[in-house]
Amino acid sequence: MSPSNVEGFEPIQGNPMTDEEVDAFLREHGVGVLALTDGERAYGVPISFGYDGDNLYFVFLRGETSRKEEFAEKTAGATLTVFDVAGRYEWQSVIVSGTIRPVEDDEWDAVVSAMEANAWFPSLFSESEPMRGIGGWTLDIAEATGLRNRP
Repeated sequence: MSPSNVEGFEPIQGNPMTDEEVDAFLREHGVGVLALTDGERAYGVPISFGYDGDNLYFVFLRGETSRKEEFAEKTAGATLTVFDVAGRYEWQSVIVSGTIRPVEDDEWDAVVSAMEANAWFPSLFSESEPMRGIGGWTLDIAEATGLRNRP
C-alpha cells in the first residue's frame, strides 16, 4: 500500500525557494547536517558552519581520532542539509552539494570571518580533550536548492 492510499494521508509538498531566499536562509541558520562517505558507508553529522555567500566553511576539532576528517578526506561529493521546522505545515529546508576540501593557509581569514558571522557555535576552540588542534574545511558549492511550506 502506498502512502497516498492511506486514509487521512496528505503528501507534504514544498514550494521552491529563489536563489535569494536560499542565500538568506544559509546566512540565518548556522547549523546543519553534513553528509560524507568513505565510498562504502555514509556518515551524517550535525555541524556548525559559516557561510560567506560563495562557500560554506566548517571547523573540525582534531582529537585522537577524527571520524569527520577521515570521511571528509575520502568524500568526492558532500551535501549539507539545513532545515527549520515550525510545524507540520510550516517548514523550510536547503540542500547544498559540492566538493569538500581542506582550506588553504590563505583562506583562514575567510573561515574565521564566516564562522563569526553566522555559525551556530562561532568559537573555534572547545573544551573537549584531547585535542590536536583544528582543521578548516570548505564546501565548494556546486548546487544549492531550497523548499518551503508555509500555511
